[in-house]
Amino acid sequence: MNFKHISVLLNETIDSLNIKEDGIYVDCTLGGGGHSYEIAKRLSSKGRLIGIDQDTTALKAAKEKLKEFDNITYVHNNFYNIDSILETLGIEKIDGIMMDLGVSSYQLDEASRGFSYMKDAPLDMRMDTESDLSAYDVINSYEEKEIFNILKEYGEEKFSRRIANFIIKAREKSPINTTGELVDIIKKAIPAKFQRDGHPAKRTFQAIRIEVNRELKILNKAIEDSINRLNSKGRISIITFHSLEDRIVKRKFKEMENPCICPPSFPICACGKKPIVKIITKKPLEPSKEEKELNSRSRSAKLRVSQKL
Repeated sequence: MNFKHISVLLNETIDSLNIKEDGIYVDCTLGGGGHSYEIAKRLSSKGRLIGIDQDTTALKAAKEKLKEFDNITYVHNNFYNIDSILETLGIEKIDGIMMDLGVSSYQLDEASRGFSYMKDAPLDMRMDTESDLSAYDVINSYEEKEIFNILKEYGEEKFSRRIANFIIKAREKSPINTTGELVDIIKKAIPAKFQRDGHPAKRTFQAIRIEVNRELKILNKAIEDSINRLNSKGRISIITFHSLEDRIVKRKFKEMENPCICPPSFPICACGKKPIVKIITKKPLEPSKEEKELNSRSRSAKLRVSQKL
């Protein structure tokens, strides 16, 4: 299958980076190379782009899409390791960095990856296919309380307890091997009258995917390390697709814009913590009506941008 991914908020993201033609930029989630292509187009021969992705299929597709450019460095890694990646490459500071935290169209559409609740496939959901932990492991080896906590925290699923209990009972009879089997269990756990608003498995699949790929656990550190690597006036642009991610990005940006920990009663700051960034997007940028109609997967996307002081 060809790697297909429609870049969300493409123009808004590229504009937000304020690209300098001789600058150094990082695309933390290279995917199909859509955002990177537009960044590379704006760079001179002195500029440089670092493309990072933990999915080897994405890296292969991006190299093909970006083959006309000779100033791109491809890195198979997780952006959680952005600090060590730049250290290894001998890069001290960068001028801009972006993250697109969504699952690619390819990953959703390729049944064998096990991301979609619409297609029956082996339980997998690994963005990095070389990773040890898969959705099968989560569903078949985690304790009931662990599964409940994941579904509640990462999926905000109101029937987390029932679904976790139904999973445990089902796997006592035999292992749960496929996405189809898991969807059937979820449908049995959620009362029919609550299954009318979207697919009943959506929140559970989101939660398991986040757990498998450690998506939220890595985000805080990745944002902080990225900002620390920015030159003055360098920008960080992050696209999120669900409220949990957006909340983390919003909170981290605010924390780095106003890091003071002094009590409100203090007349002046005594902690000495200075602002590190200026938030550019007081409200997140969202896709236009036209983009939402053309690409349904863009509907929940939000772009937040900060600039290093």
